[in-house]
Amino acid sequence: MKTKALLVITLCALPVLGCSAQKVKKQKAMKDTHLEASAGEMRKKAKEQPVAEEPEPVITEECLINVSLFNESAKNKQYADAVEPWYDVYTNCPNANKVIYTRGPQIIEWQYKNAKTDEEKQQLRNTLMQMYDKRIKYFGDDDKYPTPYILGLKGLDYCEYFAEDALKLPAYEWMKKSIEGMGEQSQLNVLSKFAELSNGLFKSDADKYAEQYIADYQKVTDLLGKIAANPANKFAENAKQYKDYIDGVFAASGAADCAKLDELYAQTVKDNSGNLEMLGKVMKLYRHVGCTESDVYFAAAESSHKLQPTAESAAGCAAMSAKKGNYKDALAYYDQAAELAEDADDKANYLYNNAVYAFNNLSQYSVARQYARRSLEVKPDQGRCYLLIGLMYASSKPFDDAVLNKSVFWAAVDKFVKAKTVDPSVTDEANKLINSYSKYFPTTEEIFFNAGAGMVKGKPYTVGGWIGETTICR
Repeated sequence: MKTKALLVITLCALPVLGCSAQKVKKQKAMKDTHLEASAGEMRKKAKEQPVAEEPEPVITEECLINVSLFNESAKNKQYADAVEPWYDVYTNCPNANKVIYTRGPQIIEWQYKNAKTDEEKQQLRNTLMQMYDKRIKYFGDDDKYPTPYILGLKGLDYCEYFAEDALKLPAYEWMKKSIEGMGEQSQLNVLSKFAELSNGLFKSDADKYAEQYIADYQKVTDLLGKIAANPANKFAENAKQYKDYIDGVFAASGAADCAKLDELYAQTVKDNSGNLEMLGKVMKLYRHVGCTESDVYFAAAESSHKLQPTAESAAGCAAMSAKKGNYKDALAYYDQAAELAEDADDKANYLYNNAVYAFNNLSQYSVARQYARRSLEVKPDQGRCYLLIGLMYASSKPFDDAVLNKSVFWAAVDKFVKAKTVDPSVTDEANKLINSYSKYFPTTEEIFFNAGAGMVKGKPYTVGGWIGETTICR
C-alpha cells in the first residue's frame, strides 16, 4: 500500500517538474536571445566607431644609442656587431631614424650570406620584404625618397632574393607603381629591371602579355630618352646605354614584328581616330621598330594629321607619300616634321630621310646635300650623312672633261674619311667605299697634263661645279 501511494505521488509530481523545466528552458532561450542581440548591437557599434590607431612607438634613449651603435658598425662593414642593436631598434622603435632602413638591407644581406639553413634564409628574406613595408609606414612621405622610390627598392631586392619565382609578379607590380610615381626621377636599374620582367611575362604567354609588354617598353624608353636628353642629369649617358640595351631586348623579343603590331593595333587606331595621344603613341612605336610602311601606321598618321599636325603625324604622312612614289610630297611632310620635332634624334632623322629621297629618288644632289648638312647641324656625329654626301660626289659628273670629272673622287673619299672620324660605327663601310673609289683617282700622268687646270700633286685643288669643295690633289 505504501509503495502504491509513493508511486502515485511521484507520478503526480512529474508534470510539475516538466513544467518547471520548460519554464527554465524558455527563460534561458530568452536570455540567450537577449545576449545575442546585445552582442550584435555591440558589433554594429564597433563597426561604426573608427578603429583606434596603433600608438606611435616610443623612441627611448636606449633606441637612440642602438641606432648609433649599428650605424657606426655597418658603416665600417662590421655587420656582426651591427646585427643585435639593429634588430632591437627595428623591433622596438622602427620610427626612430631612416638609417634603420638604409643600413637594414646591408645587415640582412650579410646575415643571408652567412645563414646555415634554408629556414634561416627564408626568414631573413621575409624580414627584408617586411622592412620595406615598415619604411613606407614610417617614412613613406619623405620628400626625396617617397613610397614609390621605396617600392622600387623592394622590387629589386625581391628579384635578388626570390630567384626561384620565375615571373616575379609582385616585383613587377611594385616597380610599375614606382615608375608611375617617380617618372623621370626613377632609378635607372628599376626601369631596366621592370622592362626585363615585362619581357619575361611576354615570353611566358605572348598572347596574354604582348600589348602590356609593348606599353611597358614604350613607357620605359620614353623616360630613358628624356633622362638621356637632359644634359643637366648626371645619369644622362647611363640612361642612353640602358635605352640601347632595352631597345635590343625588345627588338629580339618578337613583339616588334610588324604583322603582330598590326594585329594588336588595327582596331585601336580605328577606335581612337579622334585621340591624338593614342595615335601619337602608335605612330612612335611603329616608327621606332621600322614598321612605317604598315597601313595601320598610315591610318594613324592620317587621322592624327587631320586633328592636329605633329612631328609624328607629318612623318607618317611622309612615309605614306614615299611608299606611293610621291617623293616631293614626302619632302614637304618631312620638312614639316623636322620643324615640329622637339627631339634632336627625330629632327636629324627626318632631315636625313629627305637627303636620301632627294638623292636616290629625285636626283637632286645639291638639295640632298643641303638636307644632309642640316641634319649634321642637329647631330654632328652622324657618319651616315658624310657617307651619303660622299656618294653624291662620287655619282656626279659636273664637267665635260673626263679627267676633271675624276676629281670628284678626291672630294668623295674626303667625306668617307670624315664619316669614320666622327662616327666609328661606320668605319667598315667607310673603308670599303674608300678602297672602291680611290681606284678612280686621276693618274700621275693625268695630273701632270692638267697642271693648267690647277692640278698639282699634293697641293690644294677646288672641285668646281655644284660640289665646290677644296681637297688635295693626289
